[in-house]
Amino acid sequence: MRLLSLVRHAKSSWDYEELSDFERPLNERGRRDAPAMAQRARRLLGIPDRLVSSPALRAITTAHLFADAFALGREEIQLQPRIYEASPATLVQILNQLDDCDRHVMLFGHNPGFSQLAGLLAPCPFDEVPTCAVVQVALEIEHWRDAGPGLGKLRQYLYPKDGSD
Repeated sequence: MRLLSLVRHAKSSWDYEELSDFERPLNERGRRDAPAMAQRARRLLGIPDRLVSSPALRAITTAHLFADAFALGREEIQLQPRIYEASPATLVQILNQLDDCDRHVMLFGHNPGFSQLAGLLAPCPFDEVPTCAVVQVALEIEHWRDAGPGLGKLRQYLYPKDGSD
């Protein structure tokens, strides 16, 4: 079995018109939510074997805050440029290329791709993954190269406003 935890980046700021979408930082709420969600993820999902992030500022900052909560070095985060603006098909390709040594992988990225990927892999009770939400899918596969549509089961769905553990 493989575990995939999808983390949509925390809430980002639209205050800086001069910045590109790629460069948008987290806003105050995002900087508050990410450490709290990381602690919940650590408690409920465990520490993943690998963190893989989009290099967009809001995603990598979210990944840094999760790595801090997991007591992992930020340098251990693997950057994957293809996550930024990825389609579900591209995200599946990324999954298929993960190292089989890593049984639990946490990806940090963006919508609409992450919401679509979650629904593609497993039946989900949501249409859209909110900012800083964590969706964990269990995949009954031996190798990441076998990951694909309908092969997963939703294990956890955590988001900042759900107020529960």
